[in-house]
Order: sequence, then structure tokens, then C-alpha cells
Amino acid sequence: MMKKKYNNILIQMMALWLLTILSSYALAADDDATPIETVPYISIEKYLGSWYEIARKPMFFQRECLKNVQATYTLNVDGNVDVENSCEKKGGVKNVARGEAFVMNAPRNSQLKVSFLPDAIRWLPIGRGDYWILKIDDQYQTALVGDPERKYLWLLSRTAKIKPDVWNDYVKYAKKIGYDVSDFNLTPQTEQ
Repeated sequence: MMKKKYNNILIQMMALWLLTILSSYALAADDDATPIETVPYISIEKYLGSWYEIARKPMFFQRECLKNVQATYTLNVDGNVDVENSCEKKGGVKNVARGEAFVMNAPRNSQLKVSFLPDAIRWLPIGRGDYWILKIDDQYQTALVGDPERKYLWLLSRTAKIKPDVWNDYVKYAKKIGYDVSDFNLTPQTEQ
């Protein structure tokens, strides 16, 4: 019984790995889009802490997050970044997801991969999403985060609200680098 369960898990992991590889080849074949540039350098220490989600493009894994979306980043003993994402779902229920981010372009530190897989299998090179820091101010108060395929996009801030000129600047930049921002939606924040 245990062996059968182990085999099923192994088959599922191999299928996910194969799907990831095939998707990578399909995306690599699309040469029409200009590659996205990340910021030249991120100080991980300055980036750590809590961030409010100001806006995001719709995505499946955040479909139930209605408001008060936040991310908290802390350095772990391995030198990677522990991630805690929280949000409020329907009925005021708080949802928390914990993961780990791995720097992919040290020493620039602006391209990370994030995994929300269980701790026991997080070391596998599957199930990791791109987390690219595309724009950030000098004081590390506002950040635009996306992915190389321009599918995901977040605007994060150290405060629950940002000034209209800051919003306009970051949305304009997202458009400039090829993002469709027609569905870039503000995230309600009731916490201060």
C-alpha cells in the first residue's frame, strides 16, 4: 500500500517535471517579445520585511484573495528568503501561504525563483515560479515584480496606499516593458 502511494507521488512529480521542461521549450520558441530586464542590483537585506500588494494581474493561485494581501520576507539559515504571503478571503477568513525564494542571478539578486511546495520536496527544481524585480525606488519603498513571460505582475509598497503619481509611474513603466496592464487591478487594503 505504501509502495503504491510512493509510486503515485513519484509519477506525479515526474509528470510535473516533464510539463515544466516542455513549457520551457515552448516559451523559448517565442522570439517575438523583447526580453525583460530586471533592476541592476537588489540588496536582499533592504528588501526583507513586509510589503503590501497595491495591485496585481489576475492569477489562479490568488483567485480567492479579495483584500489585505501582504508579503513578508525574512532571511533563513540557508541564506535563502522565507516567504509568507497572506490575504483575506471571502467571509474575512485569513489565508497564509509559506514558501522559500532562491536567488538565481547572484550577486545582482534581482531574479528569484519562489517555491510553495512542502518543505520535504522544496529542494526539487520543479514547481518554482519566477519572481523578477523589475523596478524599485532607491529607498526600497515601492517595487514592481513580474516574470519573464509577462504573465504575472505585482506592485508592492511598504505602505497600504501609494500616491497617484507613484502609481502612474509604475504602471507607465510596466506598459513600456511590454505588459498588458488592462487587467492590472488595485488590491483593496483596509489594514494600515
